[in-house]
Parts: sequence; structure tokens; C-alpha cells
Amino acid sequence: MASARWPCLILALLSSLAVSGFPRSPSRQLGKRSLPGAVVNGIEVYSTKVSCKVTSRFAHNVVTTRAVNHADTAKEVSFDVELPKTAFITNFTLTIDGVTYPGNVKEKEVAKKQYEKAVSQDKTAGLVKASGRKLEKFTVSVNVAAGSKVTFELTYEELLKRHKGKYEMYLKVQPKQLVKHFEITADIFEPQGISTLDAEASFITNDLLGSALTKSFSGKKGHVSFKPSLDQQRSCPTCTDSLLKGDFIITYDVNRESPANVQIVNGYFVHFFAPQGLPVVPKNVVFVIDVSGSMYGRKMEQTKDALLKILDDIKEDDYLNFVLFSGDVTTWKDSLVQATPENIQKAREFVRNIRDQGMTNINDGLLTGISMLNKAREEHKVPERSTSIIIMLTDGDANMGVSKPEKIQENVRNAIGGKFPLYNLGFGNNLNYNFLESMALENHGLARRIYEDSDANLQLQGFYEEVANPLLTSVEVGYPENAIQDLTQNTYQHFYDGSEIVVAGRLADEDMNSFRADVKGHGAINDLTFTEEVDMKEMEEALKERDYIFGNYIERLWAYLTIEQLLEKRKNAQGKEKETLTAQALDLSLKYHFVTPLTSMVVTKPEDNENQTAIADKPGEEPVDAVTPSTAYLRVHPTGARRRGEAPGTVRDPRSQPLLCVPSVDGDPHFIIQVPEKDDAICFNIDEDPGTVLRLIQDPVTGLTVNGQIIGEKRSSQDSQPRKTYFGKLGIANAHLDFRIEVTPERITLWNGAAQSTFSWLDTVMVTQDGLSVMINKKNMVVSFGDGATFVVVLHQVWKKQPNHHDFLGFYVVDSHRMSTQTHGLLGQFFHPFDFKVSDIHPGSDPTKPDATMVVKNHRLTVTRGSQKDYRKDASIGVKVACWFVHDNGQGLIDGIHSDYIVPDLF
Repeated sequence: MASARWPCLILALLSSLAVSGFPRSPSRQLGKRSLPGAVVNGIEVYSTKVSCKVTSRFAHNVVTTRAVNHADTAKEVSFDVELPKTAFITNFTLTIDGVTYPGNVKEKEVAKKQYEKAVSQDKTAGLVKASGRKLEKFTVSVNVAAGSKVTFELTYEELLKRHKGKYEMYLKVQPKQLVKHFEITADIFEPQGISTLDAEASFITNDLLGSALTKSFSGKKGHVSFKPSLDQQRSCPTCTDSLLKGDFIITYDVNRESPANVQIVNGYFVHFFAPQGLPVVPKNVVFVIDVSGSMYGRKMEQTKDALLKILDDIKEDDYLNFVLFSGDVTTWKDSLVQATPENIQKAREFVRNIRDQGMTNINDGLLTGISMLNKAREEHKVPERSTSIIIMLTDGDANMGVSKPEKIQENVRNAIGGKFPLYNLGFGNNLNYNFLESMALENHGLARRIYEDSDANLQLQGFYEEVANPLLTSVEVGYPENAIQDLTQNTYQHFYDGSEIVVAGRLADEDMNSFRADVKGHGAINDLTFTEEVDMKEMEEALKERDYIFGNYIERLWAYLTIEQLLEKRKNAQGKEKETLTAQALDLSLKYHFVTPLTSMVVTKPEDNENQTAIADKPGEEPVDAVTPSTAYLRVHPTGARRRGEAPGTVRDPRSQPLLCVPSVDGDPHFIIQVPEKDDAICFNIDEDPGTVLRLIQDPVTGLTVNGQIIGEKRSSQDSQPRKTYFGKLGIANAHLDFRIEVTPERITLWNGAAQSTFSWLDTVMVTQDGLSVMINKKNMVVSFGDGATFVVVLHQVWKKQPNHHDFLGFYVVDSHRMSTQTHGLLGQFFHPFDFKVSDIHPGSDPTKPDATMVVKNHRLTVTRGSQKDYRKDASIGVKVACWFVHDNGQGLIDGIHSDYIVPDLF
């Protein structure tokens, strides 16, 4: 989850100018037909512009409307804008005949006194308090003298939260009349690069939209422009009313080559985290449903429709149950059951037969559901790697059993004990929503109002879709100790697919050279650690496009997120804690000029030569209106023992090992056997056709196998040169752990049984589970099985202008002391002690490479001295290491012949 509150992930913006004034006579209206736009009661709105600048998800939005009074007398003009509930107004100005009247953000109590003073003096004043589903309304009115012009400009800011895999700008367009210059522009700057960008309108045909709309994106920048002409705005050829009434939606997402992205500007940082390709963690979900008499009729039918649709989407690995409460509590089953097709069918029958009855016993309903989840976990009736969720739907206040909200909250808090989240859905307006929200927030969940509209069932389904796919649990975001301060929330009970975690903070030392961020979490298969390292100089270069972004956006993003989270904590705080949270949030609101629930914007405006006051408030939730060859590398410990002084459980970082072997630069896959006791190495090639799979390691005792598939250079049929081959795919498997890894130059895929996770080479991540760890970091992958088998896979990326070469893989064994004596394979056979002797070193056919006689495994071989490279630390440069090369596919060195090691497939 992106924050403690549910991420709505929508930028909702409406630009609506409502004009009012005295009626005009019919002759007066006819006399004004020559005006290019529309005139209503003498007022012409000749320009409405909405400008959105989004930088790293932080949106800075300006709505500007200009009007002129063509009448002979003063007229009142009202400026109405609906903006997202999650946004903070930061500025508002009125400009009349060149004179600007600004708005000022003040503490709410100070603003209220100023407002009340204006009212007591019989002066015009306006207090804005309007809230709908997603939007809240800002309204201000002003008298405009005859022939005068007025400009309204409203600025607000918001952090876009990712929802179902995208960021969405929802612009509700409603100018109410033809506007000569109507324009919506959105400029998006995302340092990660933009992957998708689209725009659509519900109020205009695609033919007309195509000529009025332009959209483009390239690299980090995206642009959308909507400029309908007057003719395109008309609802009919002779009409003066506007066709522009509906939704204009812009959606986009960013490149996710890495699951995390850190950006640092002027001492502040923001860390975005949204991994992909992870399997879903199974859910144990209990639905606690209010079936009291007030749910009768439409509410109950919509609830049942939603539950039936949700049952279609529940995965077979999930467990579920239903708890119904009215005056009494009933359950579908005594305990959670797996969502098998048979059980889902029975659940459908149960839901269809739900009937409303009696009172509202919220306390017992919730405690019954919580007890089920706790018992299922304690008795191991649900998978160990699963997560629990409780979802309650109610339309009223508790009026049966324990009815005091404070006591219900205490009971629920003690029963859950922080183990899983509670989500409260409030149906309609006749309920204590603040109670539901407070109870959900203190149990790591959130509350959501379900509006009594025709789509209430879709609202319920939509909410479930947001929590249906947890990818990680117990997520913790960490940074170097003493390196940061003023950190926003950095622990999350769940991360859901399609969402994003956002953490921001301030650097304690702005002169640091690098910055590291780690994210740890429990996945469906294993524990994972994602690491992001930032070079500060590279970061500075990447963010030089200052002309395209707005100022200190990361600092403002940090302030926005901090205020938002302080206000949430404040809802459940008491006494001094609440006072402290209030003071912190108020201080930041005033410093950054945000209209929040603790502040108001005071607008002083001219009215009959006297200053008048209007106040913009933040409404509450309660609605007022409703190139090198690949390599296999082995380091042999002849005694099979671990290093002296090393504990049995020691796992060494292979990157710290001595640089003992390196692949050849002029042949097919080079197998290198390093023998420390000899302080020397042996190497050989395998010459086989592309597509051949070779058995590298097989241990029937530990269940571990490693196979490699060969790929070849891309050569033409006329090319008589032998084609070089490389490893293009590796398969690492452990039958005992039911675990497989397929490694290609494009991706790394892990299976635990049937469950699958996919990573890119650009990821920095650690995967851990019992007896296994996998670490991916900058074209290196380290795989460790227990405390005695560690492999490294290196990605070699060839120069893209080399037409004949593919990207390929290198494979290194750095620890094998726990492998059994039955281990075999092209590499595995050398896990056991063996000896060799080299003599009669003499010039060979290549003056730079002497030949010699080697006695090994009772064979006398002619070998050649050469060198190979070790690429574990650097896949492009490597380090040269000398070795004795055994010819003829290693014959005489390996047991049998090389074709004995060919297997049919990777696993």
C-alpha cells in the first residue's frame, strides 16, 4: 500500500465556471450574437485553461478562467472548481482590471474569526464546504463592474497514487457555455521514463476528439493537449450551449526495469517501490456483512450482486468465510474453507439466500470474524505463507450488544493485535463514518464510503479488486543509519499488485556520494530484499531538466506526504500526542501554503469599494452535498572441507573470493577447474551444436542439478568459419525443495512448485526461503543452497553493433563442500579430490602458448598454456588467470566422453 490510507490513485480535476447575473431582455440577447463565444446574462467567459504539470507523480495544477462583463451594469460571476479530495489547495488569486487580490493560508481558527467578522458586518462572505465521491467543490463569487474583466486562478497540488497499475488524471469538464479559448494541457516528467500514455473523453465523438486532442510521449516526457474549437464545442450547429460536459481522462505509467526508483533533489529524496512479476500471496478473507433491517431492498440486492461477482474472482489458493450480523451473528461455515470450485458454488448459494433482519450488532460480528482468522492461523489450517484480511460492510450505527464506538474499537484492536488489516465499508450516509475510519486506521486498514447509487455493487467489487492481489506482506523500507531524517511512513502490512509504496525524507548529509535503500518483505514463496543504490553525481545529471519541472517538487512532495500521514495518525491520537501531531501538521501546512483540515484560505476581494472575505476550507469526509565466450567455472576444495575457522553455516559473498579463473576469449564454453592445492587451473572447451543441453552438476543425494543450453553465433551459410557457441540458458533445480530457476540473458524466472516469480537483470533483489537464497545485483546472480553450495551467474551483454553475437551467460561454482560424493556432471565430477602433474613444458605451435604433458586420471595428455578471464566482478572487463588447456572436448580429463553429458532438456 502506498500509505496508511487507501491509495485512490486518481487526479480528479474539474474546471467549471458558473456565471450568474440579471436576466437580459430578448433584444439585448440578439444584440450580442456577434460575440465569438457565448454570452450569458451579459457575462462572456472567453478563456478557460487547465494546466497540469506532473513531476515524479507530484501534480501541480493551475485552473485559470477569464471573463468579461459586457453588460451596462455590474454582474456577479461565480467561479466553481471541483478538485480531488486528496489534493491541497495552495493558492488562489482574483485579478480585476489588472489588480490582483491574493488568497492567504491561515490557521483555521484565525480564518474563522475573520470570516465571522465579515458576516457580523453584513458583508458578503462565502464558506466553501462541499464534498462528493471523489471531488470537493471550491466556489467564490465576485461582482464585476460594467465593461470590466476578471481572472480567477486556482492552484492545487497532489501526489498521484498508483491504482491498478496506472496513474490517472480524471478531469471533469463542464464550462457550461461556449468558451473561445478552452484548453487542457498536461506535461508529465518521469525520470524512470514513461511507458504508456493515453487520453479519452466521454462527451465528444472520436472523430472530433482526434482533431482536438494531441498526445505524445518519449523517454521521460509526456504531453497531452485538448483544444476544442467553438464549433467542436457546440452541441448542435446553431447552439450556444457547450457539448463539453463529462469526463476527460489521462492515464499513464512509468518504466519499471527496476522495482524501485530513488530521486534526490536539494537535500530531499523520494523512494518509489512497485515490484512486478511476483506471485500473489494467498489470502484468508472473512466478509462481515450487516444484514440488519436497514439493509432491506436495494442495498441488500447490490451487496449480494457484489459478493457473487467477488466469488467469481477469488483464487483457489484462498480461504474464505462469511459472517452475517444483525441482532444475532450467523456464519456460513464454522471455520475458513478453501476456495475450491465446489466450495465456491456452495458459497454462491449461501449468498443468494441472505435476508435482512433485526438490529445492528457490529461488535459481535467483527469479533466472530477476527476469531475465525486467528484460529485458522493458530491451528495451521491455512497456508503458512498466506495473509489474512477482514472486510466489513455496514450501513448504520451499532444499536445491539456493545454499542459504544470506543468500546467496540478497543475490543477489535485487542482481538486483531496488529496481525492483519481491517477494511470498513460504510454504505450510505446514515452511519458514523468517523468511527469506521478510526477503527480501520488503527488496525492497518482503511475505510471507504459506498455511495447509494446505481453502481454501488461496482463500488464494492472495485474495492475488493484493490486488495485481491497482495504480493508482499510485512514490508519494511530501510536506509543507512544516521543518513536520513524526517522520514515518512516506511513500514506497510501489505503491498498490493498495481499499487506503489512511496517513502520520502530529508538527507542528513547533502554531500554524501551515494545513497542506498533496501526494501524487505515476505512473498508468496520466499522472503525478498530489494536494493537500490544511487550515485549522487549520476542523479544530479539525470535531473537537470529544470525547465520542464517545477522547482522544489521533491520537498513539496515530502511535505504533502508528511502532512497526509500526520493527519491520519491524529485521528486516533489522544492528549499530548494529538496536540503534537496537530502542531506538526499545522506548521507544515502553513509553511508550504497548503489548505488542509487545519488551515483555511482567506480570500479578500473588492465589493462595492469595501473589502469582503471568502474562506476556502478543506471539507471532511461527511458529505455536505452529497562479447566473450561464456564460462563454466569451478573452484575445487580437494579435501571437501570448508575453510579453516569457518563455521558450518557460513555463506561467503562470492564476489569477495580470490579471482581464480576466467573464461577464454576465443572459443566455445570454457570449463575452468581451479585447484588451490596446486595453485593452478585446468580448462577445456565443449564443441557442440546450438540447442544442445549439457549436464553440468547432478547430485542425487541433495537433489541439486544444473544444466546449460548452448546458443551459437549468428552466421551466414557462406561462412566457413566454425561457429562459436555460448551458454544461452541455465536451469538450476533442487528436487527436494521443489525449486527451479531458469536463467536467460533476458530474465530470471523462479518456481516454487507451480508458483512463479520473474525478475530482470536490472533488479537488485534478494530472495530467501528455508535452505535457499538468491541475490540479483547488477548483472550478477548468486544462488546459495544451505551452507555449502554457492553458484554465481554472470550476464554478458555484447556490443549491440556486433551483428553475429548474442548476449550470453557465465556460470561459476564458488562453494560445493556440502555436495555429496555421488555428485557428477561436467563440473560436478570435479567436486571430488583429484590430482594432476605437469611436465615437459616446451614450445608449441603458438610461440606465445607453450605445450606440456599432463598426467591426470591415469591419462597422459598434451595440454597448452593459456589464460582465461574471471568475470564475476565485472562482466565487461574481467581479470586474466592462467590455466592448462585440455584439447578434444576435455577427453582424458572428464569421465567418459563429452556426449555422455548431453541431456534432453533444461530440467
